[in-house]
Parts: sequence; C-alpha cells; structure tokens
Amino acid sequence: MTTAIKIEGLSKKYIIGHEKQGHYSTLRESLSHSARSFARRIRHPLQPNTEEWKLEEFWALKDINIEISQGDKVGIIGRNGAGKSTLLKILSRITEPTAGKIHINGRIASLLEVGTGFHPELTGRENIYLNGAILGMNRKEIKSKFDEIVDFADIEKFLDTPVKRYSSGMYVRLAFAIAAHLEPEILIVDEVLAVGDAQFQKKCIGKMEEAGSEGRTILFVSHNMSAINTLCNKGILLNTGKVVCDDTSSNVIIEYMQQDIVASGHKFVGVVPKDPNAKAVIYEAYVLDAESNPSHSVFIDQESAINIIWKLNVNVPFLRVGIEITDSMGVVIISSMDTDSTDLHGKPRKPGIFNETMKIPPYVLMPDNYSVKVFAGITGIERIMEVDNLLSFEVLDNQSHLSNVVNERRSGYVAMALPWEVNFDSDQ
Repeated sequence: MTTAIKIEGLSKKYIIGHEKQGHYSTLRESLSHSARSFARRIRHPLQPNTEEWKLEEFWALKDINIEISQGDKVGIIGRNGAGKSTLLKILSRITEPTAGKIHINGRIASLLEVGTGFHPELTGRENIYLNGAILGMNRKEIKSKFDEIVDFADIEKFLDTPVKRYSSGMYVRLAFAIAAHLEPEILIVDEVLAVGDAQFQKKCIGKMEEAGSEGRTILFVSHNMSAINTLCNKGILLNTGKVVCDDTSSNVIIEYMQQDIVASGHKFVGVVPKDPNAKAVIYEAYVLDAESNPSHSVFIDQESAINIIWKLNVNVPFLRVGIEITDSMGVVIISSMDTDSTDLHGKPRKPGIFNETMKIPPYVLMPDNYSVKVFAGITGIERIMEVDNLLSFEVLDNQSHLSNVVNERRSGYVAMALPWEVNFDSDQ
C-alpha cells in the first residue's frame, strides 16, 4: 500500500523563560534595579538577563516515528499538552521541526484553527477562492465545487458579507467546507470542530467518512472518543511528546482510557481528600459484587452496585446526587440520579452523612472496563460536588447465555436479554 506520510525521528523543542520571583521592594529599590537592568542590556544586548529569567528546554515532541498509509483514517488522541497540535502544525508546515524528517505524498489541507487563512475584510465568496488558491486549486476547480461548499457551510445568505462579521460557528463551517470539498489527498482536522453545533459535527463526520471511502488520508484530533472510534481505522496515542500506542483505533482508545483511570489513583475502592470548606464531600466509594463485597470485577449475570458515603455540609434545596458509568471508549452507558426511584425529588436536604447505593441489575453492562463519576448539585443551577474516575471496575462474562459461540463480544452497549416470541409452523 502507498505510504501517505512517513515521519522519522521527529522532535520539536521550545525554549521557555521563567521569571524569577523576587521579594517585595521599595520604590527606590525598584527604580535602582530597573536602571541597572537597562544599563546591562545596553552593554550586552544579546546576553539574557540571568538574574531575572531562567531558560528551560521543553520538548513538545521527542523522537516520533510514524508511518501512515494512503486511505488511512487516523485518530490522534492524548491529554492536553501531549503534543497533538504541535504534530499537526509541523505536518501542515506552520512550524518547523527541531530534528527529524517528514515525507508527504500528496496535497495537504489543514483545518487547525477557526478561520485559518481567511482575510477578515474579504467576503465569504472571496475567501473561498482565496483558500482554494492557497490549497493549490485553479479557478476552474474551485468554481466547480463552489455551490457544494456554500450549501454545506449553510452561509448562502451571508456569502457577500465580510467574514469579520461572521460568528465563530459560521467561520468554522465555511473553513471546513472549503478544506473538505477541494479534495486534498490528505485532510488534517484538529478539534476545532467542537465549535460547531451537533448537527454540523454530524455533517463533518459524514463528510470525512466519505473522503476516507474515496481513498483520501485523514488525520483527526479530538477528545470525542466515540467520534474517533466511528471514523478512524487507526489510532495514535501521544503522551508528553512521545508515541505511547500506535494500533487500531479501538485498542488505542482503550489504552488511553485505562491510562486516565490509573492516573486518577482510584480503583474499586475510592477515597477522596476532604476539603473542610466544600459544600459536599465524598468519604468513601465502592464497587460491590453480588455478595456486597468491594471488588474490582463483577459478573455480567449477577447484580452489582455502586456505594457512596458522602457528607453534606450545608442546607441544599432540590439536591440530586448522580452517578455516570463510562465504558472503555468514553461513552456514558448509565446516568442515574438518586431521585429517580426514591421520594427525594424536590425535597431539601439538611447537613449530614449520606450512605447511598445504586444497584445495577444483571445483564445490563456488556463485558468491558468501566469508570465511575459521582456528582451532586441542583440541576441547571449549581454543581456542588464532582469527581471523575472515582472508581473503575471490569464486567466479566462467565459464559452466560449472552456469550457468542466463538467467544466474541456482541456489538452494542447494553447486555439486556430482551423478550422474544418465536412461532413455528411445520411444513409437514
């Protein structure tokens, strides 16, 4: 298969300056210090002021080696600061690498920031032609795609309005429409799509799927694991500027989610440091198996539960406590409130210690690894407590009747055994 992008030993270094924190000084001392610093800069203009600044090397990327084949749809994931955007900027030739080589086979279109390459004084119509020219298209090619771009961006009414008057949503719709419709061999999309509304994001995912089916290469950075899993066949996980995992998108997402759970420091028993000034605080939390024992694993065909012990320090009207259970792909499978099946709805709560248990019936969660988030607050008004990744646990399939004969996981998010009715009429 033809290689679209080959990265060898890629590194990017930045120099960061840290200003030294000095003691409080009088006006006379400050003026004297400023005069000395000014005189020093006059005498030695190229010498850094080591008294005030400490320089540090920061490697945004370190020895990256990646090979991407033509037609691959690659999801690049990682925590903030992992080096994702730096990698895309180097591939887009916005910034130069410190070391390493990049071989690119094909024309690249990048969408890294809202309105990148737009001239604010030009109209939407003029910017379509300008961006097309920047991407290497001639006027005839741009004209043949013009109506599709305008229709996709949904800006026909404002086509002859200067883009400086566009909202951020209109900006990103037009920018993506241009980049996607001018048919580059390689399309690079950063998480800028988060600016658009849900309907537009769905259109963008559909367009990228279409581009991928036509054999074009896509690099997609997003914190939306569901979108990555749906769109991409390959994934790359970055951490502190290094490649941690280069595999199928599903395997990379699982690795990322597991890292996030481990980083939180909590497993099947969670204890949160207590803040005496907080309105509410969790004391303890547990994943309980069928025998009500704390456990890191439960069986698919047995009841399990989440138990939380927490303290309320103030009077709160209309308080609701909630639990979210998220699977290894980052999809929220269960979101439940303690007011769903109790008489607490609409009632105020007084300060005190609460011991609450949410039961999970058998055949609800598929075999997978899960993380638990706990929160409390007044819906739409105030969140007084929130802890992500408080607990993590695994659901195991002990050869229940939901197991496939080839021992593969069924598709879908829930394991419910739904009622069927089967009628049979013999031909005899």
